Amino acid sequence: MQVNKRLLIFILMVGVFGILNTEMGFIGILPYIAQRYDVTIVHAGLLISLFALGVALSGPVMPLIFSRFNRKYVMLLVLGLFTICNTISVFAENFNLLLAVRVIPAFFHPVYCSMAFTMAAEVAGVKAAPKAVAKINIGVSAGMVVGVPISNFLAEHISLSVSMSFFALTTFFVMMATAFFIPSMPAEGRLSYGEQLAVLKKPMVWASIFAILFLNGSVFGVFNYWAAYLANVVGLAPNLVSLLLFGYGLCNIFGSMAAGHLLSSRAEDTVKFFPFLLGAVYLLFLTGGDGGFLVAVLTIFWGVLAGINANINQFWLSHAAPEAPDFANGLFLTAVNLGTMAATTVSGMFIDSFGTKFVIYGGLLFLAAAALLFWGQCRKRRMNPVIGIDVS
Repeated sequence: MQVNKRLLIFILMVGVFGILNTEMGFIGILPYIAQRYDVTIVHAGLLISLFALGVALSGPVMPLIFSRFNRKYVMLLVLGLFTICNTISVFAENFNLLLAVRVIPAFFHPVYCSMAFTMAAEVAGVKAAPKAVAKINIGVSAGMVVGVPISNFLAEHISLSVSMSFFALTTFFVMMATAFFIPSMPAEGRLSYGEQLAVLKKPMVWASIFAILFLNGSVFGVFNYWAAYLANVVGLAPNLVSLLLFGYGLCNIFGSMAAGHLLSSRAEDTVKFFPFLLGAVYLLFLTGGDGGFLVAVLTIFWGVLAGINANINQFWLSHAAPEAPDFANGLFLTAVNLGTMAATTVSGMFIDSFGTKFVIYGGLLFLAAAALLFWGQCRKRRMNPVIGIDVS
């Protein structure tokens, strides 16, 4: 059975949307969950934080373990597990059961996502790989953007159960599409576990891990507090804050599309100058951060940069360890999640000490560290005109 490349990449993109939709969509229904299970909103927040922790912990391990198995069957396993756990969530009568069926699939999140990045790059070929991976990142962005407002709307206008059923139905339909339209894909000629772990001996891999940790932290360490910034510093009304955040998320998708072209043709320039462009946006926030129109325009442009950021992170680490793509993508998922957690903490410290406006300083601090690492690596890497980076 021949692989239909476009159909395969589309199914992978929708599959990643389903996984991220399950992860992020719960943000939109936390108040309803707190009310239904009679818990505080902070306690309900464990559904988000423990899921993220599960992804971070399993990122380097689970993709490595499953890299030796038939990819179609692994994808069916993960999608089936998400569907079952999401279905149980709909009918869970106590909070502890709901929490358990949230945490279990989180450990398999990196398996599907890392495999999706790897498969998209492989079927597209070396030259078109960044564009194919960018399409997978569109699924990531859509999952983060669409999941929250849809889950919130369904919970508000129909019921919490219907809202959570949306997560189960999404992964179920992708599972069916995978079963019927994706051929068997045995892991032929795969490296042993020891050979894949050997990439950790490469200094370039560790430098890449920390570079993307800092770069992703520079974005999400600020964005995670952006609703408070828009409300408290800029003084926007709640409806405008929601609209602007939604616009930011939609622009992530456009950023992913642009990144595919940039990383295919001008990879080194994109990586080297991206921190300076993002830094310029942050400095403009600092100098004109109380002007509503300017902040709105900058937030939309920042959304485009955030989409490019996600693609740079995956591209950079996967090219540091091309011989072990599944393991490298697992490391990528762990690094970006750890970066988000660390930067959120540091930016929160700036807020506690100086006020909400100074959350930008947390982003600038992480961005400076990322720029130093990226420029240091670019000096050591020999550029290849086909794939952009030669990591030999």
